[in-house]
Amino acid sequence: MMQDPSKNGVLAVQTLRNNIMASSLLASAVIMLSSVIAMLMSKPSAQSSLFLYGDNSHLGFSIKVFSILVCFLVAFLFNVQSVRYYSQASILINVPSKKILSWSPSLTMDYVGRSVNRGSYFWSLGSRAFYLSFPLFLWLFGPIPMFLCCIVLLLMLYSLDMSAEFGPAAESEDHKEVAKLPA
Repeated sequence: MMQDPSKNGVLAVQTLRNNIMASSLLASAVIMLSSVIAMLMSKPSAQSSLFLYGDNSHLGFSIKVFSILVCFLVAFLFNVQSVRYYSQASILINVPSKKILSWSPSLTMDYVGRSVNRGSYFWSLGSRAFYLSFPLFLWLFGPIPMFLCCIVLLLMLYSLDMSAEFGPAAESEDHKEVAKLPA
């Protein structure tokens, strides 16, 4: 919801459209990969390879592939929810706030902001579920590649989540600077 939608309305809707497109692309990729995994599950087990370590039984292979399939379907559901919230926000964001308040007093700018935040939250969860599929895929080749991928994934996610600019360290620095400001 904007005070003057003629100035920045296009920018807000284009940004949400880009988020919707990203979520749709990831959801489409996940569904395509899920159908490939389902096809793998229906095929009889291949012979043992030198590259496979650990359990080579048909049941073990089925459990591994089924866990990848579940991970992909969870990622798909999260991305669909992300598209849902972003679409709702893109409709509401260009409605002039004066008209909205006269139509429905419970529909406020905070509600639209929460809708955008929920879309971002589901996008994040969908991405995390997609990331989780990499170690599960490497589990097909044995526990060692899976373990190494988990370590790399943890380091990558830690570096993304705990950035010095945006993480808890930055918040404590901002609070120190605010405390030093004269009253």
